[in-house]
Amino acid sequence: MSIRIQRINELIKRELILLFKHKINDPRFQAVRITDVQTSRDLGQSKVFYSINKDAKITTKALNDKQSFFRHLLSQTVELRHTPALKFVYDDTPISSARIDELLDKL
Repeated sequence: MSIRIQRINELIKRELILLFKHKINDPRFQAVRITDVQTSRDLGQSKVFYSINKDAKITTKALNDKQSFFRHLLSQTVELRHTPALKFVYDDTPISSARIDELLDKL
């Protein structure tokens, strides 16, 4: 992965975190935590990985239904010639790692 793509990933991640924290008042998205962003080489699409403690299927559907809205908000804050399409993907890594830590503590 190129340094440029890495910087774009970090930029998109940072801006989405700020958007979810300050500009989005929908209660369905209050507990969403952005964990990672992976942008395609052609900058056409970004996979946005997130974690949440609630029902992930419902949240993923709601996030992907609103992706054009999030893309529009992102385009207002990020200075890219073309803002990538967003695809939200549930990331269960934080839950899995917490479970592994719990099991290791029991040993």
